[in-house]
Amino acid sequence: MASVADELKQVPLFSDLSQRQLKHLARGFRERDVKAGTALMRSGEKSGISFFVIVDGTATVTVDGKEVRQLGPGDHFGELALISERVRSATVTADGPMRCLAMRFWDFRRFAKQNPDVTWKLLQYVVELLADERDSRAATPV
Repeated sequence: MASVADELKQVPLFSDLSQRQLKHLARGFRERDVKAGTALMRSGEKSGISFFVIVDGTATVTVDGKEVRQLGPGDHFGELALISERVRSATVTADGPMRCLAMRFWDFRRFAKQNPDVTWKLLQYVVELLADERDSRAATPV
């Protein structure tokens, strides 16, 4: 079985981190087994202030009741909750039994303050995600 640091290395958000940085980050994650049909976050709620990385299984992302994306091993969600305590913009539901890694907001905050070089890399990644989302919305006809 792979270590948490090894699992995190497979995530694009963390792929540029050194092994030392990954091991330090991994300390803030907890493994979580999720039953089929469990909503890990719900749109419009401040449900759990965590960031998730899927290790095994799949989940469906819905926005306003419409399926917008399927997630699988290596995918992550809730990254904006690491920086802001805003309400969730989507609902993410486990399709079947799922194993994931979860990090709470305050654990990430502690890590970010202790590792500004890593924080900068993660900030660049999140800004890129937001820019891509903005660009895709601008390209969608009304």
